[in-house]
Amino acid sequence: MDDLSVAIPEGAIGLVGPNGAGKTTFLRLLLSLVRPTSGTARVLGRDIQDGVPLRERIGYMPEHDCLIPDMTGVGLVTYMGRVSGLDTNTSMSRAHDVLQFVGVEEERYRKIAEYSAGMKQKVKLAQAMVHDPELYIFDEPTTGLDPRGRSEMLDLVRLISNSPGRNVILSSHILPDVETICKYVIILDGGHQIAAGDMSRLLSGATDRLRIDIRGDPEAFVRRLSEAGFETEVSGPGLRITRQPGVEGAVFQVAKALGAEVRYMGAEVRSLEELFLDLVARTDAGGG
Repeated sequence: MDDLSVAIPEGAIGLVGPNGAGKTTFLRLLLSLVRPTSGTARVLGRDIQDGVPLRERIGYMPEHDCLIPDMTGVGLVTYMGRVSGLDTNTSMSRAHDVLQFVGVEEERYRKIAEYSAGMKQKVKLAQAMVHDPELYIFDEPTTGLDPRGRSEMLDLVRLISNSPGRNVILSSHILPDVETICKYVIILDGGHQIAAGDMSRLLSGATDRLRIDIRGDPEAFVRRLSEAGFETEVSGPGLRITRQPGVEGAVFQVAKALGAEVRYMGAEVRSLEELFLDLVARTDAGGG
């Protein structure tokens, strides 16, 4: 990380950025698994230097494989409950509960080496839940999952994020997942924060422009509208045009002349992927 200053609110938070942006390093700093060379950070009101007492209040589901193949599912989750400060009986009881919650009830006595990729991901989630933490940190929770497994995992993450008193940090390169679950997003690039804020506000776009999605030739559409005196540009699958009197009528006239179809015209609303690509392109153009 390079001179990163960020304040993370409560709730469901998305952490996104290209490979090498510093996401995993940032999460390890929050977990006190690595120490900053300078600066400070506080998580749940505690300094990250507190180490174990802090981690006992956090549930961490890492991207990498953290499972012990020769242990059973219930054995590993019970063990992780003990590591997190629970007594033996409570840890065992909680292990059964969370494995049922994630959908590994029938297979809990099998060795993890025999589990499918989807089951392993669910056990990773269960071990993060067993001690009932206040903050969950999910690092690429849908890694290696097929569409059904991905959907099931996202449903579990959503249930946790909607639980009272529970906070979630979701780090993922699958931006639609973040957009679906999170209300707040932090975007990193090159160890710097390049954007942060409420998701709906960041995706609302400019108020002085319209978004137009068309079926037809966008370049020809832009050319015709520009010739008519309207500031227009191609953006993704559609166009962006500056709001001004007569713009709606001009759009439909051009569509009729070109034989194109106007599929949407209204407020500029971007996807998280569109915002992300735009911000990273600007950062790259500015030399980082």
